[in-house]
Amino acid sequence: MKKKKQVENAGRQHESSHQEDSYNLNVENIPVNVQIVKEQGKPTKVYKVGLLEVSGPTKIVIQKIKEEIVNEVSFNLLDKTEAEDESSIRAQFREKISALMKEYFGNLDEKSLSMLTNFVVLTSLGFGEMEYLLKDPNLEEVVVNNAKECVRVYHKKHGWLMTNIFVDTERKVRHFATIIARETGKEFSILEPLMDSHLATGDRVNATLSPVTTKGNTITIRKFAEKPWTITDMIANKTIDIDTAAFLWQAMHYELSLFIVGGTGSGKTSMLNVLTNFLPPNQRVISIEDTREIQLPDSLHWVPMETRLPNQEGKGEVSMLDLMTNSLRMRPDRIIVGEIRRKKEAEVLFEAIHTGHSVYATLHASDVDETIARLTNPPIEIPKAILSSLDLMVVQNRNRRTGQRKTFQVAEMLPGGQPSILFQLDMLTGKMKRAGKSVTIKKTLKIHAGLSESTIAKDLSDKIKVLKWVVKKGINDVNEIGNIMEEYYTENTSLMKRISGG
Repeated sequence: MKKKKQVENAGRQHESSHQEDSYNLNVENIPVNVQIVKEQGKPTKVYKVGLLEVSGPTKIVIQKIKEEIVNEVSFNLLDKTEAEDESSIRAQFREKISALMKEYFGNLDEKSLSMLTNFVVLTSLGFGEMEYLLKDPNLEEVVVNNAKECVRVYHKKHGWLMTNIFVDTERKVRHFATIIARETGKEFSILEPLMDSHLATGDRVNATLSPVTTKGNTITIRKFAEKPWTITDMIANKTIDIDTAAFLWQAMHYELSLFIVGGTGSGKTSMLNVLTNFLPPNQRVISIEDTREIQLPDSLHWVPMETRLPNQEGKGEVSMLDLMTNSLRMRPDRIIVGEIRRKKEAEVLFEAIHTGHSVYATLHASDVDETIARLTNPPIEIPKAILSSLDLMVVQNRNRRTGQRKTFQVAEMLPGGQPSILFQLDMLTGKMKRAGKSVTIKKTLKIHAGLSESTIAKDLSDKIKVLKWVVKKGINDVNEIGNIMEEYYTENTSLMKRISGG
């Protein structure tokens, strides 16, 4: 009874409420309306999914169909062989569900019958009604805190929101997590109550069991971006300004190494993905991640690699360090690393820089000074003098109050491992300001790239023109950006004429 009240309170839009946003989704051919509602007196907005409403008798019939066939579907999905495709198994059972629907609802027209069948398939397999949330590209995070509270989501525009969706029981929350664990070969039980994994879609999943989380079982799903961020998106969204973006592009062009740092959810990986889109097409790129998140243009010579956890016998692990060490034998020009966590990983990365490779990685830290402290103290503990081999640090920041992400600092490394801030975000105006003149970067470009002062300035000016043109044209597909970068490096004169209208 209490839960029913919670659903009504979360879902009801009364006189003291107002709608802040609304949009439509198409989920498995089911039209779904989403409303973001602010209720007076409540601090958190509500994400309302317009679920397909069915009458009482229809619900009873649907439940009977589910009981008749869903257990068989779940068993077959868990018991499938490697040769069997999950989608083909689902298709087979969709046919069975469709046949039962026709048997029970023969008087319905074809469109309504198909929609009802899709509704049963969607809410019976996977995560039930949470599947609507997982199909919304505007959401970054979907979390279940326990069976008593509503599912919560993190919206790209509106931040944390309550929803009108619940997982009925703690048993069902555990069931969802167990399915993921089995499919990915993970142990998840009272003895192993913490699980970190990812779905076939690339979404990252963390799950915990009660009593480790004292309110109940939890599931946290960080959604994999189907459409990766591009530099166009970031400039249009005011995450970064054109001048800073052009400066970082120049650094990527001339093989300078950099770390992208920031707090959780600050957009480190997104920025890493955006900057690596600037890489020339004629160089070999190796990326190393725990969970595949980097998405580079098809035009690049790119080999993505992913770590592997040990099996239940403790065998078969492929660590970040294993992949980093192995990548040096693959003749890479550029090495991208998802995140540095340990001393050995940092040592291999800095060794790679010393041997002439360009390296890009992320690290948890809130600013430049904290980054230096993290790198030079346990558990990473790199000698400060070695830090000078790194060229740049880019700091990302997320304003927890507004949810807005911005590039916060860009700093170059001086001899001796001291940072010098070149760009600094003014938090009052929200604009990036020049904080100092480059010393080591300009010197590196002159000595190693053979560029003069005037050539460096002209190169930067051209890059600014290209970025302005790309933003003006609204080009924000990762492969289209890749094609423009390829043209910039191979047919520069032609591209610059096209941009200037020549």
